[in-house]
Parts: sequence; C-alpha cells; structure tokens
Amino acid sequence: MLRRIFFDALSVAFLLSCSAVALFVTSEEQLLDLTRDVLFVAVFMLIGVVVAWGLRHLKVRTLGGALFDLHPATEPVPWYRAFWGWQFVTLLVVSFVVALLKTDFSFIELLDQNGFAGAVRLFKGLFDPNWEVLPRAVLNIIETIFMAFLATSIAIPFAFALSFFCAKNIMRGPVAYPVYLALRTCLNVTRSIEALIWAIIFSVWVGIGPFAGMLALMIHSVASLAKQYSEMVEAVEDGPIEAIESTGANKLQTIWYAIVPQVVLPYISFTVYRWDINVRMATVIGLVGGGGIGTMLIQYQGQAMWREVGCIIVVIAVVVWALDLASAHIREALK
Repeated sequence: MLRRIFFDALSVAFLLSCSAVALFVTSEEQLLDLTRDVLFVAVFMLIGVVVAWGLRHLKVRTLGGALFDLHPATEPVPWYRAFWGWQFVTLLVVSFVVALLKTDFSFIELLDQNGFAGAVRLFKGLFDPNWEVLPRAVLNIIETIFMAFLATSIAIPFAFALSFFCAKNIMRGPVAYPVYLALRTCLNVTRSIEALIWAIIFSVWVGIGPFAGMLALMIHSVASLAKQYSEMVEAVEDGPIEAIESTGANKLQTIWYAIVPQVVLPYISFTVYRWDINVRMATVIGLVGGGGIGTMLIQYQGQAMWREVGCIIVVIAVVVWALDLASAHIREALK
C-alpha cells in the first residue's frame, strides 16, 4: 500500500510542479532559488499523498494500484476505460512535452541551411579517410584494448567478493543488513559517476595518460560488475541453499557449494560483456585525457581534421565490431 501511495503522490507532485512552472515561471532565473523550489515540491508531494489517499478511499484504481496491487479487488477493464490508463497517458504526454522543451527540440535548426552545409563538409571528410594516420591509430587502439583488459581483470576479484556482501538473500540479520545497505549505497554512488568523470579525477591525480583511463574504467567496472553479480546471487534457487544448510554447513560453505556453482557461468558471460563495454568506453574517456585512441581523436577533432577523424572512426568501428562478434560467440559457448 505504501508503494502505491508513494508512486501516486509522486505522479501528482510531478504534474503539479510542471503546471506551476508552465503558469508562473517565465525564466530560468526564477528556478535558481533551490530552497523555495524544494519547499514547493514538498507541498506538492503532500497534496499528492492526500489525493492518492482519497482515491484509494474511493476505490479508484490508480496507476500505482495497477503496478503494485498484485491481487486487485475489481475486475480488469480496458486501459482507456480505467483511471490508471489515463493517468499513465497524461504522465507520458507531460513528460514528452517537458523533454521537448528542455532539449530545445527544433526542426528549424535541424534543417537550417548553414548547419546542413557544415554537416555535409564533415561527412565528406569522414567518408574520405586519410590513411596516413592509420599506423598511429592502430598503435593507439591496441593501447585502448589492453587498457580495458587490465581494468576488467583488476575489477573482477573485487566485484566477485563484493557481490556476496551486496546480495539481499545472503545479508540478513541485524548486523549483515546495515552492511548490505551501506555497500549498495556506496556502489550506486560510484556507478552513478560516469567513467568520463572518473577519468577527469584520475587525470588530475596520476596525470594524463592511459594509467588514468585504466583506473577510471577499473573503478566503474567494480561498481557495475558487483551490482550485476549480486543480482545474479539474489536470483539463485533456494533449493540447493536449503540442502547445504541442512547439513550444518556454515555461511561460507553454503556460498561456495550452493551459490557459486549456480552463478559462475553467468558471471563469466557478464565479465566478457563488460570487457566489450570497457573497450568502447575507453575510446570516450580518452577525450578527457584518459589515453588511448580517444586522445588522438580529440586532437584531430579540435583542429577540424575530419579526414583523419574518419580514419580513426574506421579503426574504432572495426575493433568494436570484432570484439562484439568475439564476445557474442564466447557468451553463446558458455550457455
């Protein structure tokens, strides 16, 4: 019930906030008073709670009810005849309109003659690569591949150990559960900071170059892999765990003999996929001093040398395609 009330209150607060901004705010400067904005959102949230509670009292099936009530008391009706259906459509339409406004979406700018002519010049350069920079591009892409490989390799043991401490079905009890919450929060914060930002941090810390890029990929990989691994642990079958526990096994023995055999193949599959992601991500973090072919790319892009950029893009595309193909075959073989 609480999840339903919270979700419906949140949707009402969102609609009220959008309406207030549309009716009373004429410039972005008016939104810079954060304290006042938070106060208004809190008031809208309170109104949303009252509205959600009232709708529940009137037995109106809201979107929150449709999502979280597993056993509805009323017969199912088509969405266009239900309150929750129109609530969903309203939220979708309002979100779409807000997105159009916040991204300054404009067909006029997209079809502007000067902008279109610039894009044509750019694509002409990209489709006519300067192959003289190919040897240097190959050397840099090799550096990028090994940067991603080292980052993934170092991240695996840390993520493997953390995954069991971040699994809800293992971390039960008055001491274990707070540890689980603390680790999950820490990993979520780490994962929410993109590898690009970590590359900037490590570029200042250890200097610009592939070492900074490897560290950025490694720390982001630890957080991402630990989350994926822990979700696999939470999805294991309870039967083997209960069977091992019935023999008097301790926690560590239960994990090793009941859980690890169930998750080892998905672990390997996700790890291969993560390496594939890291290679693609390594080309991006090079833009902020993370080394590899991204650094070379930003140098030519900054000088508008589109033919050289075209050659680098071809090299990146070939390597990403080859790695994607290889990782797909490896993951298929591990099934």
